[in-house]
Amino acid sequence: MAAAYRRRPKFGKKEVFLPNFTLTLLRTPFLPPTYASFIVPLNLNKLDIKDYLYHAYGVNTLAVRSFVQQQKVTQDKPGAQRPAPRRWFRARSIKKMTVEMDKPFVWPDEPADLSPWDKETYDAARESQDKERDRYQPTFKNKASPERPAIAEQAQALLKGKERWKPHWEDVGEPMEVEKDVPLSS
Repeated sequence: MAAAYRRRPKFGKKEVFLPNFTLTLLRTPFLPPTYASFIVPLNLNKLDIKDYLYHAYGVNTLAVRSFVQQQKVTQDKPGAQRPAPRRWFRARSIKKMTVEMDKPFVWPDEPADLSPWDKETYDAARESQDKERDRYQPTFKNKASPERPAIAEQAQALLKGKERWKPHWEDVGEPMEVEKDVPLSS
């Protein structure tokens, strides 16, 4: 009988003034406006996010759904200094929460002019990084190196006899003995 009258946890009693966690609000156009989706820390529970949204933003939540998304297993840690084959690594899991609110929340329109955020410089830097990554990554299995056509032309010219092979080292004169017998003085 006592179990039937168990107390429910009191809502709104956990006041958060300076949170030590980060919530990421996701732009989800496929959800209705009364739903909001967040990426949260793994140790945050449903009651914590409900209290946080109530105290920080005055948002009443009707329901909270959460799930933990495991990351893929990779052969080695990304960005390792020395790659270790056959050492398996799984990145840290991501916890996502979807909150149903009593009032709708509509995202503001995306700005058309991105010049205050210096979008051109960002795009140029991103393109430069992509070029450098493609240049230094070992992707020879996927695509040929940019020097391959020039090497093929040189090989065809050598095979047809249009060019003659010449060594590229320089002749520096007569060969000289480097190692000599040195008399040891006692």
